[in-house]
Amino acid sequence: MYKRPFCFLVMILWASVCYAQQRLMKVACIGNSVTYGWGLKDPAQMSYPALLQQKLGDQYEVRNFGHNGATLLRKGHNPYFKTKEFQELLQFKPAIAVIDLGLNDTDPRDFPNYRDHFMVDYNWLIDTIRSMSPGVKIFICRLTPLFTGHSRFMSSTFDWYWKVQEKIRKVAAANNLPLIDLYQALHNRPDVFTDAATLHPNETGAGIIAQTIYQYITGKFGGLQLPPVFTDNMVLQRDEPVKIWGKANAGAAITVKFMTNKQTVIAGYDGKWQVLFPASKAVSAPQVIEISSLSTRVTIRNVLIGDVWLCSGQSNMYFPLSQTTGADSLLQNTDSLQPLRLFKYKPYAETDNRPWTNNELRKANELDFFSGSWQLNHKKAAADFSVVGYIFGARLLKEVNVPVGLIEVAVGGSPLISWVSRYALEAAPLFEPAFHNWRQSDYLMQWCRQRADVNLKNAASPFQRHPYDPSFNFEAAIEKLIPYPVKGVIWYQGESDAENAELYQKLFPVFVKDWRNQWQKDLPFYYVQLSSINRPSWNYFRDVQRNLINQVDHCGMVVTSDLGDTADVHYKNKIPVGNRLAGLALNKTYHKSITPSGPLFQSLKKTGNQIRIRFQYATGLKAANGRSLEGFEIMSGKGAFIKVPAVVKADEVIITIPEGVHAEKVAYAWQPFTRANLVNGDLLPASTFIEPVK
Repeated sequence: MYKRPFCFLVMILWASVCYAQQRLMKVACIGNSVTYGWGLKDPAQMSYPALLQQKLGDQYEVRNFGHNGATLLRKGHNPYFKTKEFQELLQFKPAIAVIDLGLNDTDPRDFPNYRDHFMVDYNWLIDTIRSMSPGVKIFICRLTPLFTGHSRFMSSTFDWYWKVQEKIRKVAAANNLPLIDLYQALHNRPDVFTDAATLHPNETGAGIIAQTIYQYITGKFGGLQLPPVFTDNMVLQRDEPVKIWGKANAGAAITVKFMTNKQTVIAGYDGKWQVLFPASKAVSAPQVIEISSLSTRVTIRNVLIGDVWLCSGQSNMYFPLSQTTGADSLLQNTDSLQPLRLFKYKPYAETDNRPWTNNELRKANELDFFSGSWQLNHKKAAADFSVVGYIFGARLLKEVNVPVGLIEVAVGGSPLISWVSRYALEAAPLFEPAFHNWRQSDYLMQWCRQRADVNLKNAASPFQRHPYDPSFNFEAAIEKLIPYPVKGVIWYQGESDAENAELYQKLFPVFVKDWRNQWQKDLPFYYVQLSSINRPSWNYFRDVQRNLINQVDHCGMVVTSDLGDTADVHYKNKIPVGNRLAGLALNKTYHKSITPSGPLFQSLKKTGNQIRIRFQYATGLKAANGRSLEGFEIMSGKGAFIKVPAVVKADEVIITIPEGVHAEKVAYAWQPFTRANLVNGDLLPASTFIEPVK
């Protein structure tokens, strides 16, 4: 037999290896210190390009061309095109190029001077890579987050950062290039950024970047997926286009059938898909939604169309039906209210007085903290649902006669700032500092900080997330519901902000505007004024809540000072609260002839030694239970509060100023726990107020 020389076999083997190497798909990761892996113990093994190589496998060759501090701007302080990495990139001739530049261009040495060059220079970089690597597939990246710990955050860098983000979007659109959204992947994960400037991801953060880019390169987004709010027994909002959306592998054909409608859409390069069906009137007969791809079919059964209300806040909204006064009779009648559907988005861990487990800490960091599904109005589901939300929905169901869906998202003890989006807080100079070391921040009441310290006792990271930290509940819960259409919001929260009423007065309008912007709809907000309790600041806080009615459009408030307990913040008689909220909504949203509120201060007039006070919603004004009128006081020029007699005459209250007293202000129900008893003809109580005497 003829035997080939050994050297010939070596040559054949070498040629095979070379040919295999030529067939590798070359991937160039182009960027700054985030790409390089600055701050990681071993960038060669832990940077996102190294982790991307592991995910893509042996058929790819991933190379890291990140340069610390690099600017995209060619006139910037450290231009990428002048680096050795850029020269090596051109020699590499990649088949795929991933560009993540622009973060350092927010430097005051760069963006203020050369902002008009940014898009030109980005296009130059793209054209240069294309000229050296014909046929290269280019991805450009939306920037990773710039968090508030950055020393220049509020001195225009925040504004420049978002202008750079917009320019990057325009570059992608102009070149018809896929835009990898690294901001969305990491904007709610400050726990995976570890350096003082909060620019550089740790290894977990690098893994998130690698996974995100892997999905965009391969188109593998995990197959057909739906948001958590899409389950059997759901209620869709009537009179609005029916929006159904989700994720799938890029390019997958998704077919959606609903009622008499059918649509097929193609999942985008980012895996996202959405269909929009025509708006529908209320439908009480159960419907089916069928969603299918080539390999997967999802069927959502027993779907109704009606009105969907979001019920949110802290523990008094979380307070379950099973614990309210009168619970037994309510739970015996749930079957009579079957067009009422309940979605309780329940937190994974309660904020009770104990250290959290490692799994609970991990769930909080990963924002995998809330779960739930739509339930029929059966006894078990109703018992665990918010009593305030349940009574609200049950009354709407009876009086509007359309199916009602209620989504409960509430967290005991949560401050308002935890429900506002990160962007809204970052964009407000007054609230941006709340992110800085929040567990020692006066933006949160001391009780909140102490409870968070207990829950996080075993946390290893100083950046550990918690439902009390700024934006957490928005990011972990609310953001995952948007843009599911809702009719409006009922809100019961403030107990954990009552010690800083002035700050709440500034934050609440930011909060409402934020949610309305998120839903792109002028949602009605109906909220609960705090009850009576022996906590010194609560009368001031109730008055701030009253004034917010006039500061925020399409808002309304119900009074609960007559229901409170001297020592228990979780008073048991919650049924009137839900009914009062329903009355407010029935009047203002559904335009029913129902009194929406108890008496609200309107004006006062001093004549001699008498002060006449007028109220809105004053028809039938009287003292409750036939007693004499209680709760009115005058603040004297020396700052003392003096109880004064008051009488109802027609629809006014008349009080008499004691002889020798100079009246500076008139107050009503101006005690943390009050026995004030002014009501209107519908027995709805008047709000706490304090007003100057002019």
